[in-house]
Amino acid sequence: MNDREFLRRARRYARRRRLDFRFDPEKDKGSHGELWVESRKPTIQHGEIPMGTLLAMLKQLGIERREF
Repeated sequence: MNDREFLRRARRYARRRRLDFRFDPEKDKGSHGELWVESRKPTIQHGEIPMGTLLAMLKQLGIERREF
């Protein structure tokens, strides 16, 4: 999964649950951006996201893999 697909799914997840969603692509260093869903904030890398990183970001957001 790439960063755009991840953000699209995260935005959809937040809308369904009426959670605050915000993404700042230039907040972090280099090729990373910050995503906020409510008060949880993983750092998102641009481009392809490895499976281990994807699972860690879902855990940080408190999202079950099957719900995403």
